[in-house]
Amino acid sequence: MGNEWDAIVIGSGPNGLTAGAVMARAGRSVLVIESEDTIGGGSRTDEAFGTGIRRDVCAAVHPTGHASPAFAELGLADRVEWLVPEVSFAHVFSRGDALGVYRDPVRLASELGDDARAWRRTVALGTGAAHDALRMPAFPRHLPRMARFGPQALMPVDALVRWAFRTERVRTAFAAVAAHAIRPSDALGSAAPGLLLGTLTEAGWPVAAGGSQSVVDALAAIILGNGGRIETGRRVRSARELPTAGQVFFDVSPRALVQIMGERLPSRYVRRLERFEYGGGVCKVDFLLREPIPWSGAGAEELLSTATFHIARDRAQISGAEADVAAGRVPDRPWVLGGEPTRVDPSRAPAGTHLAWAYCHVPAGCGSDVSDRIVAEIERCAPGFTDTIEGRIVTTASGYEDYNANCVGGDINCGAANLRQLLARPVLSARPHRTPVPGVYLCSSATAPGGGVHGMSGYRAAKTALRDG
Repeated sequence: MGNEWDAIVIGSGPNGLTAGAVMARAGRSVLVIESEDTIGGGSRTDEAFGTGIRRDVCAAVHPTGHASPAFAELGLADRVEWLVPEVSFAHVFSRGDALGVYRDPVRLASELGDDARAWRRTVALGTGAAHDALRMPAFPRHLPRMARFGPQALMPVDALVRWAFRTERVRTAFAAVAAHAIRPSDALGSAAPGLLLGTLTEAGWPVAAGGSQSVVDALAAIILGNGGRIETGRRVRSARELPTAGQVFFDVSPRALVQIMGERLPSRYVRRLERFEYGGGVCKVDFLLREPIPWSGAGAEELLSTATFHIARDRAQISGAEADVAAGRVPDRPWVLGGEPTRVDPSRAPAGTHLAWAYCHVPAGCGSDVSDRIVAEIERCAPGFTDTIEGRIVTTASGYEDYNANCVGGDINCGAANLRQLLARPVLSARPHRTPVPGVYLCSSATAPGGGVHGMSGYRAAKTALRDG
């Protein structure tokens, strides 16, 4: 008896949908099964603040998606409108004091001053290097640039910034970019995420018009347009529940893969997956505002020209907060990542209404609401912010796991970006997406190259499957 489907995908996050889209475009019959009522995983957009107000629930800004080789091959630029601000991100130190990382090299050089040349030498490696990083561990196509990227990526952030930059302002700004990965700044390999995201500042850190759901919907349209099917509200607890298929892709955490596949996985492989480490969590607050955040002073221009900001008085605030998280403590003084999507995409909300979001890092599984600490940091840099708030929605780290099982403990990257897992994600293998069970693949961001809305984990799993037959 033949298979009902050529390929089944469990989970409809960007990686699962990318795997499904690649398979469907290759002429394979594809079924996507999603446990929730809507598709998208960490890239959903909802209207929790009211009809016509489009809030990104988790992922909001997409530098890796904008540069993704997978999305380029699938033609997402024809289906998603990327809104790329002039300033990729602004780092806010205090009221009226911000540093903007401009896409334009002349403006960037003026902003960085004495460290402009060092930034070009260390960070501005071009999108070719970023593409190679997203393809890792495949052999790089831009070997000279990756020869510079690789050794620096293995360094601790603290060591890299002391070696590369002269000024504390630029050291702090880079440290915040690197700390997106929720790693202590003295840890080996903690510079890698900063180098990848920093390299992409020239191409831009965009938002998707209409919300991150636009990316999800575009991928789903490719699957459906090529004869595939998507079923929602169907939770898979055991492989026995699946229809017969030639190949099965799991856009799930390693923990969930073990639970679903059970004894079909060899015990040695299970032990390796059980050693997979998850990272710290996040506590996020979404804001409905009556007016944009009231940035003022000398740094306001940069903040009015970006969708992304970081807040930290100095590098010590970042390193202290990340050390607290690694030790299982909620930071008393967190550093803050945030954004104002309606600065560049006014279609997200009716006239006179604005959206902002911000989050900080907290220990894995933390159920504490630390939104008041986040608000206090924004208020410190933008006095009067509190008076603009019409409503807010808080999602704790434990709440994120409830929302999306792939966010184990609130880890939005589905796996720690530690040195071992930069090289072996989830296991050390030339084909890390292939499991020991023939025709079964893991395609979540627990696999290389890791977190971000870029689809590369799903893309590489699908390409491996197509080569396997």
